[in-house]
Amino acid sequence: MNTMQLGYSFCPNDTFIFYALAHGKVATPFPITERLEDVETLNRWALQGQLPLTKISYAAYGRLREQYVALRAGGALGRGVGPLLVAKYPLGELQDKKIAIPGQNTTAFLLLSLHSQGFVPVEMRYDQIMPAVAQGEVDAGLIIHESRFTYHLHGLQKVLDLGEWWEGLTGLPLPLGAILARRDLGTETIRAIDRAVRQSLEYAYAHPEETVAYIKQHAQELQDEVIWAHIHTYVNEFSLDVGPEGEAAVAELFRRGEAAGLLPASRLPNFA
Repeated sequence: MNTMQLGYSFCPNDTFIFYALAHGKVATPFPITERLEDVETLNRWALQGQLPLTKISYAAYGRLREQYVALRAGGALGRGVGPLLVAKYPLGELQDKKIAIPGQNTTAFLLLSLHSQGFVPVEMRYDQIMPAVAQGEVDAGLIIHESRFTYHLHGLQKVLDLGEWWEGLTGLPLPLGAILARRDLGTETIRAIDRAVRQSLEYAYAHPEETVAYIKQHAQELQDEVIWAHIHTYVNEFSLDVGPEGEAAVAELFRRGEAAGLLPASRLPNFA
């Protein structure tokens, strides 16, 4: 293998974490070629086994545990990070409501499906959701990423915070996204990549100003305050190492998804 492709999203948390890796600032087993796409595209690619390394929603990972394993570093878990359901007006019951979702493989959609039944999902790219809600094309929208900080600019209000719901239900942080490696890469290579991802994040923490141009090259929202609010929200101690609490949160999400018939069971370890 001459190079190794790594897929991740355009979002500031990913471009911050992977800046050093993508620019050769840390040692890797193979040269890394980045592929930037929205998270649902990455989810679909992973379901097809296209990339050896990829960012992915935990909900999609729940369907891929036989083929991929999650790295301990680079993921998005935490408190106060949950997807939001937003609307122009209070909604009441979600039964029969048309709700824009950022993809059927996203953790956001899995959480909403665990919370409520009977709504009508309308799939669209995450950055198209708020305009669709504001224009009345759907009754509500399930928003992720930078939209958490800008929905009020579209005249929308928060109806439901799925992170708050999850934390109140389980007492655990919310797992959103993981970095996966194909299991056929082998244990030694996977662990070396895991170390490189952690070192890439450590480099970004040590040189945050160096990452800014790369982040803004790909971000949907370019205001500095939105970018850094996004990074400080989604990049945290769980991004350096998922840790025992993060592992427990992922296991609980998979357990609930399996119990609801939304995820297949697997006996393989979740983390490298």
